[in-house]
Amino acid sequence: MIDCQDVVKRYRGLVAVDGVSVRVASGICALLGPNGAGKSILLGLLSGLITPDGGEITIAGVRLARSSFQVKQKIGVLPENLGLFDALTVKEHLELVGPIYGLGKGETGQRTDALLALFDLERSRNTFAGQCSHGMRKKLSLAMALLHNPRVLLLDEPFEGIDPTSVQSIQYLLTKIALRGVTVLLTSHLLPTIEQLTSQIVVLQQGRVVWSSANQGSGQSLRKQYFDRVEKPLLEDLPWLGH
Repeated sequence: MIDCQDVVKRYRGLVAVDGVSVRVASGICALLGPNGAGKSILLGLLSGLITPDGGEITIAGVRLARSSFQVKQKIGVLPENLGLFDALTVKEHLELVGPIYGLGKGETGQRTDALLALFDLERSRNTFAGQCSHGMRKKLSLAMALLHNPRVLLLDEPFEGIDPTSVQSIQYLLTKIALRGVTVLLTSHLLPTIEQLTSQIVVLQQGRVVWSSANQGSGQSLRKQYFDRVEKPLLEDLPWLGH
């Protein structure tokens, strides 16, 4: 459902994504890596928000370079910047998205109500996005990504900054829709959550794939794989703290 081959993106002479090849046939796949590894840029490339300098991307059987509009109709995106309008209310954001994807007013309203209830945003439906907390804004952006029933979800850190109850709701929902054929690619820094949730893991470092569970799986924990292959934590005491 997601296939990128030798994808490259350069910025001012620096290679942000360096020949990345990732294939996600189904299920939930996580992109892991340190800050600056290229995870968000790769999601931007897959969603068509960023134009690659090389390589080929295919989403749901459609080549992105040939029909970006058709691809965008099939995907739901939670972008790094959330893509919200401060002067619109929570409800207005969802009412705006529905018609863009051909949903009627009634169906848009029904799905809006269901999503607001799921993400505990019902009481905030008439609150302007500019007045919402970061967690509320992220849940709203995720609701917008889900409204049109996409076949592929590209989610940039969907769990960070969100309350534990909503995190559990999101995990449950992603698991259920993945079983119904929706392909999910997400980024996160939450290793225990990712290990439980995903069926595939890809680790990036400096724009390159350094480990993938698809072809280098082992019995070791994700935590050990990550620290051994990407970066070890600096375990150092500061004696002047606490005295």
